[in-house]
Amino acid sequence: MARITAGIATSHVPAIGAAIDLGKTGDEYWAPVFAGYEWVRTWIKDNTPDVVILCYNDHASAMMLDIVPTFALGFAEEYEPADEGWGARPVPTVMGDPDLAGHLAEQLVIDDFDLTIMNAMDVDHGLTVPLSLVFGQVEEWPCRVIPLAVNVTQFPTPSADRCWQLGAAIRDAVEAYPEDLDVQVWGTGGMSHQLQGERAGLINPEFDNAFLDKLIDGTDELRAITRLQFLREAGSEGIELIMWLIMRAALGEKVEQLHRFYHVPASNTAVGHTVLRPVAD
Repeated sequence: MARITAGIATSHVPAIGAAIDLGKTGDEYWAPVFAGYEWVRTWIKDNTPDVVILCYNDHASAMMLDIVPTFALGFAEEYEPADEGWGARPVPTVMGDPDLAGHLAEQLVIDDFDLTIMNAMDVDHGLTVPLSLVFGQVEEWPCRVIPLAVNVTQFPTPSADRCWQLGAAIRDAVEAYPEDLDVQVWGTGGMSHQLQGERAGLINPEFDNAFLDKLIDGTDELRAITRLQFLREAGSEGIELIMWLIMRAALGEKVEQLHRFYHVPASNTAVGHTVLRPVAD
C-alpha cells in the first residue's frame, strides 16, 4: 500500500530560482535564505520519496486567465519548465506519474472534488523553485512529481477549509493505492506578501509565525481563516498559504515538526519553510 511519509512547505519566490541559476546563493543577501534549506537538503537524501504531490499555483504560464480551474491535477508523463518571459529555468524536466494521478482523480471525484485534468502543461517557478530548494542542482529530479495547481490568483479562490478537505481526501486516496510507494505532499507559496497597490511590500512576521505554530496543533484555527482575513493580515498574495493546508491535512491529525525556518526579506517577501512528519495515533 502507498503511504504519505512527510510533508514539506516552502515559499516559491521566483528570485530564489534566479539566485540558484545564476550562482548567487553565497551572496551576502541570499546566503541567509539558502542556509535555512541546508537541513532539508541533507534530510531528503535519506528520505527521498517515490512520488511528490506538489501543490502550487500557476502564474499564467500554463493556464491563461481566460481559463482558471480551482484545482487542476497533472496527468502528463512529463512537464517542461515554463518560459515565464525570460527563458525557461535550466532545470530538469519534471517526470510525472500518470498511474497514481489517475487513481487520485478517480478517488477525489468520488469524494466530490470536481478536478480539472491537465494532460499537458509546462510548470513554472511555483513548482520548480521548491524542487531546487530541496533537491539542489541535479541532472534529474530524484522522484516523480504530480502537480496540483490551485487557483490563488483570481477570485473566487477556494477557502482554507476546502483546501483542508482536499488534503484529507488526498490522504485517503493515497492510502487506497495498491502499489508500495512512499509519497510526500508539498505545499508551496506564501508567506505574507503583497506585490502591488498601496500595501506593496507588506510583510507580517507575527501572522506568519503564528501560522507556523498552528500548523502543528492549532489547525482548526487555520481552517477558519477567511479570504478577507488572509488579505488583511498577509497581503494579497498571502492567500497562497491555503496550499500549505492541503499538505498539512494530508498528514493526518498528529504531526511532528522536523525543521522550521523563517526569514525576511527575500525579494520583498517573507520566506517560510517547514518539514513535518505524520505521527501514528
